[in-house]
Formats: sequence, structure tokens, C-alpha cells
Amino acid sequence: MKLGVLTNVIGEKPLKEALTYFKSLGMQMVELGCGGYPGKDHCNPDILLHDEVAYNEFMETLKESGLGVSALSCHANPIHPNKEIAAEFDRDLHNAVLMAEKMGIDRINTFSGCPGDSPTSQYPNWVTCAWPEDFAAILDYQWNDVLIPYWKNFVAFAKEHGVNKIGFEMHQGFCVYNTYTMKKIRDAVGPELGANLDPSHLFWQGMDPLKVIRELGGDAIFHVHAKDTKIDPVNAPVNGLLDIQSYADEANRSWVFRSIGYGHDELFWKDFVSTLRLVGYDYVMSIEHEDSFMSKNEGLVKAVDMLKRSITFEDKMTDLRWV
Repeated sequence: MKLGVLTNVIGEKPLKEALTYFKSLGMQMVELGCGGYPGKDHCNPDILLHDEVAYNEFMETLKESGLGVSALSCHANPIHPNKEIAAEFDRDLHNAVLMAEKMGIDRINTFSGCPGDSPTSQYPNWVTCAWPEDFAAILDYQWNDVLIPYWKNFVAFAKEHGVNKIGFEMHQGFCVYNTYTMKKIRDAVGPELGANLDPSHLFWQGMDPLKVIRELGGDAIFHVHAKDTKIDPVNAPVNGLLDIQSYADEANRSWVFRSIGYGHDELFWKDFVSTLRLVGYDYVMSIEHEDSFMSKNEGLVKAVDMLKRSITFEDKMTDLRWV
């Protein structure tokens, strides 16, 4: 298994400087933002798909760093009910596929997206309950009229360009946010859709990431984010876990994102790695640093320290002499 990082945490730094810094921390792979919410600071397809000089320089910088690229990240909402917003996200996602093809990468990471409640909506409508019946009608429209048709078309395009692993981060605000919805979209569209498994979003929903891993299985996990969540022991029992307080208002939130080890202890992360290996996942754990209590550097350093003790980097034994 490899230790990686989503590089947009220091998107203000030039690519070469960022890669040098990540290498110094002990990273082995990088996940590059190339559109959507992660931005295009370190990988801009609008330039790199059309300027061969810039592309060759970009690839040489990656090669010199000695770091592999785990995936291209283009978290987006291509089915946003505002057609202009949807079109921009859709364009970014298609360019991400073309960029992956050019680089020889078979996977991208994104969100499933979330439409509105009807063709005339202007804002996404994330449904989180089954009653009153209005919500069931919204879900029927969202999944059968928008979500499934979009991803069937997109998967066909991606496969034509060598991308056969599209990792959905199961994230609040989008149609695919838990194990049930991840399996539902995969069953409806195909095995090219899987999980970019981020345990931080599972924790706050009350899910057990270890059980989620076993339910999904290795074939449906394409990429893994390393990010922790701390449930607030005062606010959560009072207000529950569906939280609309600002992420900057840590004192009043029911949960906050934390660096690895500040929400769950080292034993959990060792179990997390072992469970991934149990189901056959042996690729990357890519740190996504969103801990508002720490600086970028300190949050990354502490996450790396914990993960170096938790990740099993070498191939497992095959000569089990005691069997």
C-alpha cells in the first residue's frame, strides 16, 4: 500500500515546489486536482491538453519528483439543476478523463452530483428522509430521470478513453453518500463506478468504515482518502449529526474534520488498513487535509506520522509455513 496526498492543500505553491515538499514528508503518490471543487492549480487540462511544451514540462516535473499519480481529482456536480453550473462541471469531468487518458491513468475521483427536485429547479435538493411522500417522488426523479442516465453516458465516454474506474466520494449533499446508494448506482450503471472511500464522511453519519469496507468489497473500492472526523461530545447529543453550522464555527458544530489520529486512535487506523487488505485493496491512502485546528504543515506532518505506523507497505507473506 502507498502513502499519498491530495495536493490542492498547498495549491498556492508551484507544482515542483509542492512535490518536493510532499516527497520530503515521505509521500509516495499524489492525487492531482484537475477541475471542479479541487481546482486546477497543479493540473490544468485547459492548458495541458493543448500545449505540448507545457504538458511535457508537467510530466517531466512529475517524473523528477519520483512520485506516482494515484488519480486525477475532479469532484464536481455535473447534474446541478442550474444548467450553466452543470455544464461547467460536466466540461471539467470530460477534460479530466481526457487528461487521464493522456497521462496513462485509469481512474478519476469525483462526486455523484445532486440535481434539484424537478426540471425547473435552480438549486440541488438533497433528500435525507422517506416521508412525507414528496421526498420519494423527488428521489424517483433524481435517480431515474437524471442521475442514472447521466452516469451511463459518462461511463461510456470514459471507457472509450481508457478510464474504467470512477471513484465517488460518498459525501453529504450528493445522491451517493452511503453504502446503500453507492451499491445502488453501481448496480444501475456498472462496475466502472466505485468508491473513493473517505472514512471522515462515514463517521459523522454513524457508519462503521470497517464494516463498510467489507460490505463494498475490494472490487468496488478504487481509491481511499485518509481523513478523520471528531464527533463533538457536547453538541452532537444535543443537536444530532445533520449539521448546518459553518465549518469555521468549530465550537458549535456537532462534528469537525480532523487530521489522522485526532478523531480516532492508532488502533482504528491499523484496523482500517488491515480491513482494506482483507478485501483485496492494496493501492493508496491519500491524505486530504481539512483540519481547521491545525496549520497545513502540522496537520500533514501529524497525519503522515500516524499513517507511517499504520500502513503496511510491503507485500504480505505468501509462504504460510504454519498452515
